[in-house]
Amino acid sequence: QVQLVESGGGLVQPGGSLRLSCAASGFSFSAYDMKWYRQPPGAERELVASITIPGLNTNYADSVKGRFTISRDNPKNTVYLQMNSLKPEDTAVYYCNAWRWPKNYWGQGTQVTVSS
Repeated sequence: QVQLVESGGGLVQPGGSLRLSCAASGFSFSAYDMKWYRQPPGAERELVASITIPGLNTNYADSVKGRFTISRDNPKNTVYLQMNSLKPEDTAVYYCNAWRWPKNYWGQGTQVTVSS
């Protein structure tokens, strides 16, 4: 069955870094656009970053441009989100998403908390 398993979340101080990973299985990973969303406390889920195939075009929310980097390793069926210069407002549950119309798969999420 389809699985997206996120890891790498945790508690970090402002200005710190984290790298999230999302391991995929059960579908043709290299044929899907991959995205990271986040849902802050009390807020709606929002798109953070995306990476397409096959050109590896990337897009970012304005709030994370220059700080976050999305990448993918197709042989490992894994997508990453490198997060640098973290701010308290980056605190959220981060979700991995795989999309190829009409399929849309989600992971269970990983908590990122930025606090001193």
